[in-house]
Amino acid sequence: MTTPNDAALPDENPSNPVDNSIKSPSNSHTEDTAADELAPMRLKDRFRKFLPVVVDVETAGFNAQTDALLEIACIPVLLNEQGVFYPGEAFNAHIEPFEGANLEPSALAFTGIDPNNPMRKAIAEDEKTALRRIFKGLKEVRRTEDCRQCVLIGHNAHFDLAFLNAAVLRTNNKSHNPFHNFSVFDTVTLSALAFGQTVLARACKAAGLDFDGNDAHSALYDTQKTAELFCHILNHYPMLANAMHTEENKEDSTESSHK
Repeated sequence: MTTPNDAALPDENPSNPVDNSIKSPSNSHTEDTAADELAPMRLKDRFRKFLPVVVDVETAGFNAQTDALLEIACIPVLLNEQGVFYPGEAFNAHIEPFEGANLEPSALAFTGIDPNNPMRKAIAEDEKTALRRIFKGLKEVRRTEDCRQCVLIGHNAHFDLAFLNAAVLRTNNKSHNPFHNFSVFDTVTLSALAFGQTVLARACKAAGLDFDGNDAHSALYDTQKTAELFCHILNHYPMLANAMHTEENKEDSTESSHK
C-alpha cells in the first residue's frame, strides 16, 4: 500500500533515473504568504484607509446652525504591533461662542458650562483658530498612518458631525477639514450590539470601564470614555469570516471569470 509520504519520495529504480534538471516548485511564494499572514495588520488596512477619530462636542443647544459650539475634543484611535486598538493623543479646545450665537439656558444648565466665566474666557479660542489647530494635528496623525481621510466616531455621532460641519462652514475651514462629510462610526449602535446598552455611562460600565458622572458633559472626558469604549469593543468583538475580503480579491476573481 502506498502511503502519502511514500508518494512524495523519488523513484529509486535505476532504470527510471530522476531528471535532476527538474526542480521542485519554489517555496518563495508560500513563504511570502506566510509572512503576510504573520505581519501585523496596519490601521489603514483595517478601515479602508480611514483614520478613526473619536469626537465629542459640548454646545449651547441642539441646533447646529444657530446654537454655539462651546467645546470640542478629538482623539484618534491607533493600532499597535500586537493588533490592539488604543486611544491616541487628544486634541481639544474651549471655544468662544460665534457672533450672534444662541445660548440656550437649559443647555448651559445641563452641561454646567458658563461662557462668561473669566477662567474659561482666558483659555477659550475662536472657532477658526481652534479648528485649524486641531485639524493640523489630526492631519499629521493621518499622514503618519498613511490614511486618506478621518472618519468621525461619536456617541450619537451625527449630532457631533452636524456641529462640526456647521462650524467648518462658518469659519471657511472646508479645505482644512480632514473628516468625511457624512460617514460616521456610532458607538450607540456598537454598544447596543455588544452590550444591549445605548447610554454611554451604562455601556462603559457593561464593558468594565470606569465612568464618573461628575466629569461627564466635558468634551474631553466624554471623548476619552468614548474612545476607550470603542477600542474595547474592537479589541473584544470577533471579526466575521471573510471580513477583510479586499477589492483586489474581487478584481482577481473578475479577471479569472473572463479568462
